[in-house]
Amino acid sequence: MILPALFRLLYSVSVLTLTNPPAPSFIIPVTSAGKVCTLQNSFQPGFVGKGDYVIGGIFPLHYNQEIFDPRAFRWAQTMRLAVEEINQSPELLPNHTLGYKIFDSCAYPLTGQRAALAVLNGISEEDSPTCDGASPLLAVVGESGSAQSIVVSRILRPFRIPMISYFSSCACFTDRRKFPTFFRVIPNDDYQVKAIAQLLFRFNWTWVGLIRGDHEYGRFAVQGLIRELQGTPVYNFHSPIVFTYVSHGSSMAKVVVVFSAEGEMTPFLRDYMEENITGIQWVASEAWVTASVFTGSEYDPYLGGTIGFGIRKGHISRLSDYLQTVNPRVYPDNVLVEELWEALYGCSPSKSARSQFPPCSGQESLLEQHSAYMNTTSPRVAYNVYKAVYAVAHSLHNLLLCEAGSGPFQNNSCAQSNNIFPWQVTVSLHTVTVLHLDRGSGGNIEFINVGFIEQRRNSSCSSPQVPLSVCSASCLPGYRKAVRRGEPVCCFDCVPCDSGKISNQTSELQRDTSSVIFCPNCIGYISVTERNCSLFVTLSVISVVGACLTIAVFTVFFYHRNTAIVRVNNSELSFFILFALTLCFLCCLVFIGEPTFWSCMLRHTAFSITFSLCISCILGKTLVVLAAFTATRPGDNIMKWLGPKQQRGIIFSSTLVQVVICAAWLIDAPPYPSRNTKYERSKIILECSVGSSLAFWCVLGYIGLQACLCFVLAFLARKLPGNFNEARFITFSMLIFCAVWLAFIPAYISSPGNYADAVESFAILASSFGLLFCLFAPKCYIILLKPEKNTKQHLMGKEKK
Repeated sequence: MILPALFRLLYSVSVLTLTNPPAPSFIIPVTSAGKVCTLQNSFQPGFVGKGDYVIGGIFPLHYNQEIFDPRAFRWAQTMRLAVEEINQSPELLPNHTLGYKIFDSCAYPLTGQRAALAVLNGISEEDSPTCDGASPLLAVVGESGSAQSIVVSRILRPFRIPMISYFSSCACFTDRRKFPTFFRVIPNDDYQVKAIAQLLFRFNWTWVGLIRGDHEYGRFAVQGLIRELQGTPVYNFHSPIVFTYVSHGSSMAKVVVVFSAEGEMTPFLRDYMEENITGIQWVASEAWVTASVFTGSEYDPYLGGTIGFGIRKGHISRLSDYLQTVNPRVYPDNVLVEELWEALYGCSPSKSARSQFPPCSGQESLLEQHSAYMNTTSPRVAYNVYKAVYAVAHSLHNLLLCEAGSGPFQNNSCAQSNNIFPWQVTVSLHTVTVLHLDRGSGGNIEFINVGFIEQRRNSSCSSPQVPLSVCSASCLPGYRKAVRRGEPVCCFDCVPCDSGKISNQTSELQRDTSSVIFCPNCIGYISVTERNCSLFVTLSVISVVGACLTIAVFTVFFYHRNTAIVRVNNSELSFFILFALTLCFLCCLVFIGEPTFWSCMLRHTAFSITFSLCISCILGKTLVVLAAFTATRPGDNIMKWLGPKQQRGIIFSSTLVQVVICAAWLIDAPPYPSRNTKYERSKIILECSVGSSLAFWCVLGYIGLQACLCFVLAFLARKLPGNFNEARFITFSMLIFCAVWLAFIPAYISSPGNYADAVESFAILASSFGLLFCLFAPKCYIILLKPEKNTKQHLMGKEKK
């Protein structure tokens, strides 16, 4: 399987601390005179080096206090090498030397606590300056695991001793208030989980197994990953488990993300391999993705093709030669060196009775196949250790270079070279940069590839295709996704699309979050489909018939424009009203068909402006009728204020208000096509969202205000004399109009999905027909069927009997 190169991460430095330290595992009592000191327990360091300034080192040389870890032993030797290089350097800490004390934490918090207390003491009761003065320990390089680092940091915090971790990446350390003396030369896990989230999203893996260690590193990493995936299609994890994995059987979860340390993964993988489960794409965290222990051939069928995020590698020129100098001949009494030989060669160089291994000379050569210890081609964690030691050295060097009067401490003072305190090293560490970049051949800074994943012929993951990891396979065209109740949302069944719905492509989880919440792909709206055909035809026919009737009335009025009934009722306003009614009928057609960005904006704006124009014309006619019949004296010339120009002004200004409201609506929050899954989880209903509910109700409210004003004015003029009382017809038409739209509001709010568009369309048609028949049917009746009554005398009620 050909997979991309391992992803790269830059180093970052964070400062952290933790309060409420636990009780120590042993006590250092001091007498009142401060001269007598008795060690309560013996916990010997693995390696000791004397110097003017002493730093501690804590490494997980054993796992579970039993299994020796050659990889961690290499880290410890890297610290010793760095100290030796610094002591030999004429430029760094001249005339001063570094010492060290290296302890084993056994990758266990309580043992790490014991190591932290031991590193504060001298090696023996005679060599315990803690009892009568300040400890010479100035910094600690450690720890590896985040859980152990929390414990060690709690122990060191009261002494204000800085701690530089080379492998603790937990995001829990980012709070400087809790971790003021904690530093690290490894990236925060927040960067890693963001990268993993992008990886899952990139390959469209939506059904992913998740395994974590039962500690802070695992818990915080999982929390960060889930936080990063919220709001994306990739959030359908199995419940987080602690090193238990059920056989996947027919499950399509082919990708498993693992946040674990190397020591924890080893026993887990043994159990996993016994189940003979293959074909899994592992996504590894930085804690174990580059571990040499998993490169053996026995892991190939199970871990082949694993991809992960490795710590950025560096280069330590003398490391390989230095590691080969560590052997039982040079350190005959060192138990750790003896255990190294036992782990690498399966034999014991010691003749002690405790060893269960066959004896060997201890002169065996360290070879490249001993990769767990001798892998120096691309040091990663070892390089972090190397940088951490140099960071301490540079901070001490800066303190020694301090000039009186320009120091970083109180009154611009400097540290005393023969009495440097740990807290002063902490202050100086803030000014040390431990980011390492390499320069390319052209002199530009370049990032180095962390590693690569090569194709393995015998790997079970030999397919060149990206593994598929989803709960349910994508539905084919013509099928929709039906969500399974009680299961994650990307687990669904594929069922044929309902009639009236369309599906013309394979359904997949797209990146648009609005379309993947329920993973459906069948869409419904008012269209020419089997179920909606009758609704589509009905709305279309009624709309076209209404428009045709209005045009017919317009033709009748235009042909009889010189007759009394047309002229008395203000022919110009009548033509305006008929033109507006025609538009009202036709705008109903915009509500039919698949919603688009432009059709959604046109629907409500066209409807609101045309109805506002229509009601404005009726309002102008009402004012004219009221003014004409209320002029009681011959000298009253109120009609001069309601001439043709003033009537046009009323129509224009009243309609302009609605146009301004619609323009503000379209600019601020225009209607847009949306996918509605609220009413039917198994379907998507395409509809037009109003964008701004406030603007939508303002539009309706303004039309209602115009209609109410027309109704009130017409009601006041309903008893005016004459055989043809226009005000009475306007009153009745406004009554029907208001009744239709008052009934529309609750019906619209309670209508699901595409039925809301149907309700609005019927309301438009009903109110338009109400205005057309109430205002123009009586006039057409007289014009066409009772022409003898189409006289001014009859209309004014002054005809001779």
